[in-house]
Amino acid sequence: MSDAQNAASSAENPMRLRDALRKARIEAADRTGVVVDLRDAEVARLEILNEALDPLFAQVPDNIDLFDRGISQGETPRLWIDVVAHILMGRDKRIYRFVQDTRYGRIVLAESHDVPVIVEAVTDYVARRMIEREHALVATPAPQQEQKQRPRRRGWGMFLLGFVLGVIALFGFALYASLRGF
Repeated sequence: MSDAQNAASSAENPMRLRDALRKARIEAADRTGVVVDLRDAEVARLEILNEALDPLFAQVPDNIDLFDRGISQGETPRLWIDVVAHILMGRDKRIYRFVQDTRYGRIVLAESHDVPVIVEAVTDYVARRMIEREHALVATPAPQQEQKQRPRRRGWGMFLLGFVLGVIALFGFALYASLRGF
């Protein structure tokens, strides 16, 4: 009878394993679907914010090319404002986080559940960046260095003085030597 029980249990085990694998695959697909749904929800919220920013960026003059707004759809979807500033969704996927990358790390410029609050923060950021650009483009005249007049070199005069003093010194040594009787 033990052989009959083993045969029966071995016949049931493959079915149970097969059922367990099927169940695990269904659960994994559901989790993947949830992750995809969350990412789609993040992108949808960022698109809503992007549309709310359209009036702001319509006011930016065409000759200013500081801003390159767009949504990147990587592992973490982001709404880019420029090269260093972007908006991403917080951990709870409902809060907007406006951040800027600096050489000292990432700083949070604004964080809110409300689109108008983030739009106001982006407006302030865009205004500050435009002012920085104006200051950088202002052509400040370089201070001109006053040309100092070179002091006149007394090359020949000094040479002549040295020559005369040398002749006098030689004459003095010769006179001294002749008087001493060398």
